[in-house]
This record gives sequence, structure tokens and C-alpha cells, in this order.
Amino acid sequence: LKREPSIPVKLPEHAVSEDMLHQAFLEILFQEEDLNAQDISTDVVLCCSYWKDIYKYLREFEENQPIRPRYLGIQSINGNMRAILVNWLVQVQVKLRLHQETLYMTVSLMDRFLQSNAVSKNTLKLVGVTAMFIACKYEEVLSLNTTDLVQITNNTYTKVQICQMETKILRALDFVLGHPLPPHFLRRAVNIAEVNFEKYVLAMYLMELSIVDYDLAHFPPSKTAAAASCLALKLNGYQWTETMQYCMYYAESDLLPIMQHMAKNVILVNRGMTKLSAVRNKYASRRNGRISTIEQLDSNIIWDLAKPLLKNISF
Repeated sequence: LKREPSIPVKLPEHAVSEDMLHQAFLEILFQEEDLNAQDISTDVVLCCSYWKDIYKYLREFEENQPIRPRYLGIQSINGNMRAILVNWLVQVQVKLRLHQETLYMTVSLMDRFLQSNAVSKNTLKLVGVTAMFIACKYEEVLSLNTTDLVQITNNTYTKVQICQMETKILRALDFVLGHPLPPHFLRRAVNIAEVNFEKYVLAMYLMELSIVDYDLAHFPPSKTAAAASCLALKLNGYQWTETMQYCMYYAESDLLPIMQHMAKNVILVNRGMTKLSAVRNKYASRRNGRISTIEQLDSNIIWDLAKPLLKNISF
């Protein structure tokens, strides 16, 4: 995969007010937390009227669309190539100010397609950008068009190739595009734990680092979100309570393998041991509270969790 230093695409006019929309969303989110806190105090199990049924459905849904561990197998592409592609897709998402759900859905569509369809090294990027094209149609108010995509890839692919790949992906997935995403489950954790803005963004950061990691691609979204929530709480001196365990479906011991990989990823990007730093750079911005630069991410908690995965790495 070629690494582009920049993405020559003009921002759409509607992106000018994105910061205001982002702030408005956060205000609404934390207003809802205050309301749901009342529900938690009176009904710990349900949290609010429909959440139990909604998330039960989402859990069943994600179980019907699993990703196999190390699904690339003996294909000509590998996990490192996938990581480079996802890192680039994060850059595209930031540059075009696309929704978080668009990014996560892009990666989900890409993984679901790749695990059943062999592609060449030259075609991998086409799969990624086409998956983002489909995700934009599903999540965004104003979607990208094929001209945008051609520009994004520096004319590596044509409009015809993108449209042909779109058809191929849709047919391979039998037009089943809806899939539970990690942010869907993180919202529940945020409401249950009654966290502030910093803890919420910290969990988002840990969770987004995970989509670059091929070793974590097969974990269900609910488990990834729960692990990010658990680690964010631990880094701020809180525990994974029985309420969190019951409502998020996982005990802390269930989440340990994912948290170890999350801690490993934090150390690798903090120490500059990987060039795939798009997520860290994204969360180092003022808009995200510069959360990727906080001291807790270099704490003993992170190092102790990552230690089993860093045995063969010298610092």
C-alpha cells in the first residue's frame, strides 16, 4: 500500500459547522446521562425502559455476523497491510470530518468482506475506500461521491472500478449492511458508569486504537467496547462494578485479553514504535481533550497489562 502524505479533497461546505454540531452532541449526550442516572438509581438492571431489549437484540445480531480470528489466513495480504489501510482510513475520516460510526462501519464491512473473499495487494485499498463509500451512504447525511473517492486515492482507481467493487461487496454481504458497532455499546457503558467527558473520550481512544490491531478484529463489538470502558475506568481509579458487569454482559476477567492488547497498542504508539499513529494524532487534538497525551497512559496499569505481549520487544 502506498502511503499518501495528504488527501487532496476539499471539505464540503456543511463541514464548517461540524465543531458546533460535535459540541451540541456532547451536551445532549451528557444531559441524557443525568437523566439516565435517575433510572440507574431506581432500576439498576434495566437502566432505562428499552435498553435491555435493545442491547439484547444487538448482542444476538453481532453473534450472527462473527469475524474469524486471523481471518486472512494464507491470502496474499496480511494483518500489517490491513493495519496500514485502517490507519489511512482514520486519516480520511478526520480530513473529511465523517461520523465515528462511518469509520467503524467501514472497517466492519471491510473485515466481513475480506474474510470470505481473497483480494490482491493492489486491490486491498480499493476494498477499503469502497467500504467507506458504502458506509457513508448508510451513516452520513451528505455522502461522498465517486469523484471524491477517485481524488482520495490520488487517481489510483477509476469511478468504474469503485462501482464494480461496490457491487461485489454488496453481493458478497447479501446486502446485509447493518451491524452492531463498538460505539453503540460504549454509549450504554457511558450512561451506566456516569462518566465525565474525559473518561468517555479516553474509552473512545482505547477503542479506536483497537480497530487498527488485526489481533483484535475478531472480538465482538460489545466486548471491545466493554474492555475500553473497563480500562478507562481503571486508569482513573475506578473499578468494574457488578452493575457494569451485569449490564455490559462481561466480567473483568473476560475483558483482560482485549485490555492487554489495548495497553500494548498505547505503549507502541507512545514510544514511537509504530508509524501507524493516525488514531493517536486524532486524539491529541484539543477537540478530543488531548486525551492521547495524558499521564495515565504511561502508568503502571498500562505497563503491567501489556507486559505479557511485549516480551520480545526491546525498549
